[in-house]
Formats: sequence, C-alpha cells, structure tokens
Amino acid sequence: MNGSVGTRVLTLLGVPLLPALAATALLFGSPASRAAGSAAALGAMDASWAFIGAALATGMSSIGAGLAVAKVGTAAVGALAEKPELFGRLLIFIGLAEGIAIYGLIVSILMLNRLGA
Repeated sequence: MNGSVGTRVLTLLGVPLLPALAATALLFGSPASRAAGSAAALGAMDASWAFIGAALATGMSSIGAGLAVAKVGTAAVGALAEKPELFGRLLIFIGLAEGIAIYGLIVSILMLNRLGA
C-alpha cells in the first residue's frame, strides 16, 4: 500500500484525535459548562482544560517523536550497515528525536503543577 505521506499522517493522527474530540464534546455538554456563572464551575472548567492540554501535549509530542525515531532509525540502520564506526553519532541523532517526547512530558508536568498552586 503506497499511500502518500499526508494520508499516512492523517491516519496516524486520526486515531488519538477522535477520543480527544469526543472528550471535548462531553466537556462542553457537562453541567459545569452550563452553569458557567458560578466561580466553582469556572474553576472546574479551567482544570478540565488544563488536563486536556496536558494530555494533548504528552500525546502529540509522543506521536511526533515516534514518527521522527521511525525515520531517523531507518536511516541510521542503513548507514550503520555500511559504516559500523558511525554508531555513536547515529545514536545521538536517535536520542535527539526521542527528546521531542521528553519536551512534551515536561510541558504537561508544568501545566499540571500550575493546577496545584
């Protein structure tokens, strides 16, 4: 199956986006969103948006890191087959691609820490 890159990315992103869209629709239909005039409901609404933001930061950065590691890892294995002495340099490139997921995790931790303050 030779689909275009855009089709494959939409297929990969469509799977986690559907539950996120369903959760957002449920959030808008919740009793807390209907009673937005009270201060408690507004605080609950802000907290739920922070949780959604933290989940999206972690999930999307992990998807991006997975796609990056797939591309870089494939090229690294090909280069390693030709020149085994490049192992250390290639390992650094793969580590940089994995760093994307760590950045997303740090952002979500910072978002969740703001809720406790």
